[in-house]
Amino acid sequence: MSENDVSSTQDSGRRSKFFKPEERGIELIPATEQKMKPIGLFWLWAGAIFNVEFLVYGALIVSFGLSFGQALVIILLGNLAYFAVGVMSIQGPLTGTTAMMVGRGVFGRRGNHVPSFFNWITQEGYEVLGLVLVVLLVSSMFTRSGVHVHDGLKLGILAVAVIVQFILPFLGHDAIEKTLRYLSYIFIVVFAIMAFLVVPHVDLGKMHQHASWQLLTSALVLIVSAGGLGWTENANDYSRYIPATASKSRVIFSAALGGMIPSILLEILGALAYTVSPQVTAVTGVPSAFAGWFFWPFAILALPQLFSIGTIDLYSAGVTLESLGVTIKRTYSVIVNILVAGIVTFIVVTKGNLYTDLSGFLDYTLVWLAPWFAIYIVDYLLRRGRYDVNGLVADKGGVYWRNGGFNVKALVSLGLGMLAALLWINGEYYVPSFIGPISKATGGADFSWIMGIIVGGAVYYLLSARSVPKEIVLLDNDAALANGTAATNRP
Repeated sequence: MSENDVSSTQDSGRRSKFFKPEERGIELIPATEQKMKPIGLFWLWAGAIFNVEFLVYGALIVSFGLSFGQALVIILLGNLAYFAVGVMSIQGPLTGTTAMMVGRGVFGRRGNHVPSFFNWITQEGYEVLGLVLVVLLVSSMFTRSGVHVHDGLKLGILAVAVIVQFILPFLGHDAIEKTLRYLSYIFIVVFAIMAFLVVPHVDLGKMHQHASWQLLTSALVLIVSAGGLGWTENANDYSRYIPATASKSRVIFSAALGGMIPSILLEILGALAYTVSPQVTAVTGVPSAFAGWFFWPFAILALPQLFSIGTIDLYSAGVTLESLGVTIKRTYSVIVNILVAGIVTFIVVTKGNLYTDLSGFLDYTLVWLAPWFAIYIVDYLLRRGRYDVNGLVADKGGVYWRNGGFNVKALVSLGLGMLAALLWINGEYYVPSFIGPISKATGGADFSWIMGIIVGGAVYYLLSARSVPKEIVLLDNDAALANGTAATNRP
């Protein structure tokens, strides 16, 4: 066989694998299939984050009343949270399974249903946001063409959007990784064009105001929740195809920088674009900050961007639904999730208030996500990254079964962390409207996510500092008995 024949055969194999739906759901990925390189995480996250949504986030925080200097500091500080995505990507290679399945080692087989349910709601919410933006953008394209957009037409647009959004999550991990890698190259070029068009018209003199303490913390919450901390629960869903032997530092930095770099660039561009046109606080208003002719190229290129970020959410929603105990194949779970998201999306675009719904969703999401993240990481450190992978997928019994499938210590830590977050949240303009007592006492500041991380992580450490290391001893003893030797390792 000639070299050309070999190359043709390899290309055909790659294409057939791309179009073949992924069979793996929440089950363990065999070591023979963990072939993804850490750098793949960089391009996967870059492909999702090089997205018009993040340009809008940058404009939104300036609309709060921030000066450019304040906005720049908030953007740089808030996007450090992407290192949380990096740290949350190292359990996937070690276990070969998803984030919520690893969570069984923390909360117990049944207790893990609590954070899994929260995560399913979160992923569906982000998916709805993406579909809403697609419908609004396509509707604006029809309006610009002189076509009246009624609810029936919106329903038709949504139906097509649902079908398109379904494709990549249905095909699975390999298709997602490859597609987002190549889209990221295109999106980088689009960003450069947008920067070239907007920078000459920037007027920093319009950003001389200085926001209050309350608005600064609200801006930080938006950047942290829409960015790094808001993606932590997705991280291991994509890193699980990386070999367990891969460098942890490469995994961390690949994931962190893949999200951080495009997020910072787009949010700074959004902050600058706001001085050209305040309409950039909405996706459909973004072209107003650029040249008039840019609307159609922008709209056409923004659509795959919105679908790419929705792909991340829909795929994770599918494997999360499985971790909740819904016994269907991963491909079928994608169908269920996209139908649910489609129904909710139609309600939002016809009856909802996108700005209020979006802001409230992002803020309240952190109430559970911040303490969950802290508990997850503290548990990883206490067990020194060692998991009983068979125990993670066992229906009953094993080291993680604990009290009838519940780890009460982890659930109490999550509950107290959520309560602490609510004490320092400012949801005055959200639905439901709520201002925590500490927020009231500090002039409306919102540090809910920091409170959740500190309290959730600290309580779990105090309750589990002795019990979790003992689980390592149990694993060593079981291994030693299997080998006919005595275990000597002690925590």
